Amino acid sequence: MLRTHLMALLAAFLVATGLIVTLTPSASAAPAATVCDTAPNWQQGASYRTGNVVRYNGAYYIAEHDNPGYDPTVSTWYWDPYTCGGTPSPSPSGFVVSESQFNQMFPNRNSFYSYSGLTAALSAYPAFANTGGDTVKKQEAAAFLANVSHETGGLVHIVEQNQANYPHYCDWSRPYGCPAGQAAYYGRGPIQLSWNFNYKAAGDALGIDLLNNPWRVQNEAAVAWKTGLWYWNTQNGPGTMTGHNAMVNQAGFGHTIRSINGSLECDGKNPAQVQSRVSTYQQFTQILGVPTGSNLYC
Repeated sequence: MLRTHLMALLAAFLVATGLIVTLTPSASAAPAATVCDTAPNWQQGASYRTGNVVRYNGAYYIAEHDNPGYDPTVSTWYWDPYTCGGTPSPSPSGFVVSESQFNQMFPNRNSFYSYSGLTAALSAYPAFANTGGDTVKKQEAAAFLANVSHETGGLVHIVEQNQANYPHYCDWSRPYGCPAGQAAYYGRGPIQLSWNFNYKAAGDALGIDLLNNPWRVQNEAAVAWKTGLWYWNTQNGPGTMTGHNAMVNQAGFGHTIRSINGSLECDGKNPAQVQSRVSTYQQFTQILGVPTGSNLYC
């Protein structure tokens, strides 16, 4: 008992003289807020400065250049994905085609047609390759990629090869005309988007000015992919349904051909071109491990 009392007195003396310091538990400090904690949701039309971080579809993006509110997943020039706290930002895609499968489908592709550009574009049309069961999702992805493979020579060509056609894609009867020039609306990108009215409609849908600057389709991979997805998901073309609806409603791959180029290929007009598309679709469904479904031809 005496020894315990002496030890307590000694400890008190050492503390009082400053020779030792007592450590008392303190309340844990709140962690400092990170830039991601305070990042605002992206807003179309808002002005962003280089270095601004925004939240969009559950992921974070940092402005690489000042911009007037361009979609972070459309423009890889103005925005880059941003990593918070050492943890990679979650991919907004969840695409049913892996990068290795994509590379297997397009072994000789132009580097412009990047897998990252495609997955960045998917947020514009979340129902694409994401509707129905796993088989239907993969069938739609295979159908879209088979058609764009045909349009671009295996994702090799970014722009239409026949330059003699370039001046033909301006419809001056439209009230907005062709502000980028008579010959500015030639085929570009995975679906070979052409005509001034298609650039106007696609740009309006995507929130980017493609009527005045159609060259963005050949200069920015995500923009190029988004124009392809715009056509696939929203346009019937010469057919009776969109490519997306043709696949998710199981009308068959043949209807996707009709919606893209049916007036020139279907009903016996160019069976070799139809066969080329069908053969590619069969190859891609095999890579993805799903059946082709019926009604492959048009």
